[in-house]
This record gives sequence, C-alpha cells and structure tokens, in this order.
Amino acid sequence: MPANETTNAQSVASPPEQNTGLIFKWLTNQNIECKSLGFDSQGVEILEISPENLLSVCIPLYSLGFNYLRCLAAYDNAPGGSLVSVYYLVKVSNSTRQPEEVCLKVFLPRKNPSVPSVYWIWKTADFQERENFDLYGIIYEGHPHLKRILMPESWVGWPLRKDYITPEFFELQNAQ
Repeated sequence: MPANETTNAQSVASPPEQNTGLIFKWLTNQNIECKSLGFDSQGVEILEISPENLLSVCIPLYSLGFNYLRCLAAYDNAPGGSLVSVYYLVKVSNSTRQPEEVCLKVFLPRKNPSVPSVYWIWKTADFQERENFDLYGIIYEGHPHLKRILMPESWVGWPLRKDYITPEFFELQNAQ
C-alpha cells in the first residue's frame, strides 16, 4: 500500500479529537450555555461565554472552588471587530501542586460593549475592570466606581482600540 493511502486510512479510522475539557462538560450538564474554544499553550481550557451568561457561569465556578481571579484583561479583536473581555480563574487550595485553571472569553460588540461586573464575586476585578473601561471602553455593569484610572477624565476615546486615532496635541491641565 502506498504511504499516502496508509495515512488516509489512519485518519479515517481515528475519531475526530474532542477539544472540550471538564469545565465545559460540567457547565453543559448544568444546562449553562457556553462554547469550547479548546486549550491554550499551557493546557488551560478556554470557554466562550455570552455577556448575558457571564454571571451564571462565574457564580457556579466560584462555588466549585475557582476562588481566585488571576487576570482580567481585554483586547480588540480587529479594527471595527469585536472587543473581548478575558477572565483567568484559578482553583487555589493548600493541597494542590498545580492549581486548576479556566479561561473565559466574552466577545462584545464594538458599539456599546457592556458586560456584568464580577467585582461582587472576586474583589480583584476592581482595578482590572476600571483599566479595561479606561483603555477599551468596555462598560462593566454594576461596578461600584467605574471611572478612568490611567487616562485623565477629560480624555476622549479609548486609546487601546485598534481604530483609535491619536490626537495631534493634548494639553495637560495644571501642568507645572
């Protein structure tokens, strides 16, 4: 048998790889809507969550032991595309050498990007949500004091968006 026929026969015989993890399976068993995006280079499971379902995913994960929000970040998918709010959750305990992690991604429309705040679940979200608001314009509904943290209050626009146009001149107020 030629080599290419053997390769084709092997690929037909082997079932397609299921790229889902334990957290995805548990959430779907609980009838919580999410989509598996596979795993990152460290083996961390990545899930896509709709903005409406974020809290209905985060609260059960917190009760499962994901008690630490390691990172809350954002990025601009493409000029004119969606904005993404990213959450890395860790299950921290004294008896675990390698803590379990999961990554949640919430894709938001560019126009009026809003998602519920997770500040009330993980207090570490406070400054991270404010930073994402300041630089990307993502509105975290229910955040107790969502305001600019890095840019001056008078700044117009969201400087880390890919379609942001840098002003030619910006005057600092009360500069000495």
